[in-house]
Amino acid sequence: MRLSYAPWGRTVAEVVDASVTAEQAGFSDIWISELHRSAFVPTAAIAAATSRVGVGTAIALAFTRSPMTTALTALDLDDLSNGRFILGLGSGVQRLNENWHNARFGKAAPHLRETVAAIRTLVASLHHGEAIDIEGEYEPVRLRGYERPWPPVRDRIPIYLAAVGEIMTRLTGEIADGWLSHELCSPAFLREQLLPNIEAGLARGGRARGDLQVITSAMCVIDDDARQAKRWAAGLVAFYASVRTYQGFFAFHGFEADAVAIQERFRAGDEQGMVDACPDEMVDALTFAGTADEVRKRLHDYDGLVDGIKLSPPTHLVPAEVTLHAQQQILEHLTP
Repeated sequence: MRLSYAPWGRTVAEVVDASVTAEQAGFSDIWISELHRSAFVPTAAIAAATSRVGVGTAIALAFTRSPMTTALTALDLDDLSNGRFILGLGSGVQRLNENWHNARFGKAAPHLRETVAAIRTLVASLHHGEAIDIEGEYEPVRLRGYERPWPPVRDRIPIYLAAVGEIMTRLTGEIADGWLSHELCSPAFLREQLLPNIEAGLARGGRARGDLQVITSAMCVIDDDARQAKRWAAGLVAFYASVRTYQGFFAFHGFEADAVAIQERFRAGDEQGMVDACPDEMVDALTFAGTADEVRKRLHDYDGLVDGIKLSPPTHLVPAEVTLHAQQQILEHLTP
């Protein structure tokens, strides 16, 4: 089971430094998200500074760029990394696409299916100089008189998809090279809700389980004071619990009432109250938080379920110093 890492930094230089440390420690892949930073610029910096680890986006927004732009970016990053790039994509929610990016959203699953197919066609074909016609409701491409004047490092770059809901998770099993979980994901939810849909998608695509890399995510806080570690981790759990979209996820784990209490504190503008309303039991179910020995044991909860675990420090409702402390502890104590 591979251990990969999602670094954090107040500057891109700090992100790169953490990535280099992770590579030296033996982590398999480095993942960059798209929220407070762009997905691709830090990934390029990491690719240039490392030589062994995979470098990927977890995730880049699929609909805010054309398939042509995404394909060219992926080809450049694969060139820069000498064949180590992984293109992780996710749909995002409708409000984010339309209000933040003025991007067309459509129906997420068919839109994502078209996007992936178009990117794969362009990556494989742009250097041939032939006409390209891609039909589609959301992402049609008609290309004439274009030739990328050198062959790619690879004509198929791995595409991983982030998915939680039934339809998108099945789509991932059907068409993707890998699956990336949400930042909060328990073994029970994975076993009972997610993997059956992944398996159904694999069957629909006529594929075997070995055709898909299953990567779960785990937010991690290590400290000699286990209680303090859980309180730091509670900030990120409370952040997601404040979003009603995740109500079903928390209800599955028996924390529906706690999520409602957190939402009440959120509406009141009481961030500390949100954290206080998040019990340790909720943190334990959904994150890795405790002493180094406790967290190492938690890694084995995923034995036989996944191909890899993506670790990350807490990034919500905690000071930057706590995030950096958590990052340092992960890189020190959880070396593969």
